[in-house]
Amino acid sequence: MAAGTSVVPVAVPTAAVSGVSTKADFSDLREIKKQLLLIAGLTRERGLLHSSKWSAELAFSLPALPLAELQPPPPITEEDAQDMDAYTLAKAYFDVKEYDRAAHFLHGCNSKKAYFLYMYSRYLSGEKKKDDETVDSLGPLEKGQVKNEALRELRVELSKKHQARELDGFGLYLYGVVLRKLDLVKEAIDVFVEAAHVLPLHWGAWLELCNLITDKEMLKFLSLPDTWMKEFFLAHIYTELQLIEEALQKYQNLIDVGFSKSSYIVSQIAVAYHNIRDIDKALSIFNELRKQDPYRIENMDTFSNLLYVRSMKSELSYLAHNLCEIDKYRVETCCVIGNYYSLRSQHEKAALYFQRALKLNPRYLGAWTLMGHEYMEMKNTSAAIQAYRHAIEVNKRDYRAWYGLGQTYEILKMPFYCLYYYRRAHQLRPNDSRMLVALGECYEKLNQLVEAKKCYWRAYAVGDVEKMALVKLAKLHEQLTESEQAAQCYIKYIQDIYSCGEIVEHLEESTAFRYLAQYYFKCKLWDEASTCAQKCCAFNDTREEGKALLRQILQLRNQGETPTTEMPAPFFLPTSLSANNTPTRRVSPLNLSSVTP
Repeated sequence: MAAGTSVVPVAVPTAAVSGVSTKADFSDLREIKKQLLLIAGLTRERGLLHSSKWSAELAFSLPALPLAELQPPPPITEEDAQDMDAYTLAKAYFDVKEYDRAAHFLHGCNSKKAYFLYMYSRYLSGEKKKDDETVDSLGPLEKGQVKNEALRELRVELSKKHQARELDGFGLYLYGVVLRKLDLVKEAIDVFVEAAHVLPLHWGAWLELCNLITDKEMLKFLSLPDTWMKEFFLAHIYTELQLIEEALQKYQNLIDVGFSKSSYIVSQIAVAYHNIRDIDKALSIFNELRKQDPYRIENMDTFSNLLYVRSMKSELSYLAHNLCEIDKYRVETCCVIGNYYSLRSQHEKAALYFQRALKLNPRYLGAWTLMGHEYMEMKNTSAAIQAYRHAIEVNKRDYRAWYGLGQTYEILKMPFYCLYYYRRAHQLRPNDSRMLVALGECYEKLNQLVEAKKCYWRAYAVGDVEKMALVKLAKLHEQLTESEQAAQCYIKYIQDIYSCGEIVEHLEESTAFRYLAQYYFKCKLWDEASTCAQKCCAFNDTREEGKALLRQILQLRNQGETPTTEMPAPFFLPTSLSANNTPTRRVSPLNLSSVTP
């Protein structure tokens, strides 16, 4: 369908949406607000509560409409009138989750709205039975083969309607969901794209489409409608694909055109900063969001992850108590409490709360991943593997689950397995140095030293968050008796840790000074060797070696040994290190071209 067409050409009574256009134009925010209020009502009538909530929240962030511009309710068609009694009764049953009962009274209804609720009730009934059987019979960690028995029947019926072109935008959305549940991914993507064309205002279809896109190349080949909703979709998918710069730019554009008060956009920006580990920025935004919307529960598990990383026990405790008061049986609340107990090293209790979260929603990604981490802490590798695999089943883009599987198989000393999983994590997070260092260690264990060198160098080049890549690269050169390259890496490592002013583990710093002292000693560079030996004396593990080296240097100087003048310049320590002060600025990278991929 061509972009910019009317919102619902088939689905809803045409009079309700006549003249409504969703072109990618933010100049008329009043018109956009009208569209959001309209779709919030339409989705609510069909039991699509999350889509309705999203639309209502976005509409609330825009200025209020005057009475004269408020839209009347959509007109009722003849079919709607005939099905009104059955629909009203069934919707009441649907709202109290009596899905089979709702479907029973809707059987035979002809209106689009009643037919959708009939099919959706059958779908949700099957999902509820599947979840109940999974939790009660198998437990949250069992693999199980429990299926939604209604899916195949629904697919057959919806497929016939689709071929006859009788499905509206909501019907297409449900058909896509059924296809996705049956793992017919390609067909599901085509149907969701069609649903987005027919009903561009329905956020649920965009979100389902988002969950099926695995990379940017796949995104390029989709023929999406040219509507303002596409901008929200692109911002969301960029965040999911870890294309954070593009995502933040999209969200900034949306704020600039008038959505600055949207709590959804603010929370997505906080999640984006969380994904690139800008913890201070993400914490600041989440704290501001909590002030604006103190009873919000969405994304609070992500907020708790940040508090966990920063070991902010009191703040995490307050958040957990606060969410318990709001709604103790929400999955996000259970995950926050789980993080709180994990921070206190009460891993059994933490795992219990993550299991509780999964009983509430077996497809909640964060809980599976966090439970995997807890089982890792408890040294229960088989349970950790199952938890991580469940996380990947829910979302194949979850790099944390792939990385966790790599760590688990590393503990089990199965390097080929962990290499596979670390590669998958790296594909999802190509600029995350932790994945690259893990890959390098894996290649090193497999004696693929050239590949290991490439990984360590890349990890340093993309910004080594743990300051370990250069040390590992230096030790690799040391192992291969490539003394000059090892010295270069150690010098760069020392310059980096001093210039950034971070507190580092003394073990690696002392290792670097010890190697450089010995290296300069062999090269007969007495001044540099003496400086490094003196630095070694500041660490317990290298103090005796440093003192012994200083005595040797003094002895050789007394014997008249002259220092060499043939060493190339890059191998001299900075003059500021020769004194007791340290470098205060970053130096240009040394020549490591021999190992650059």
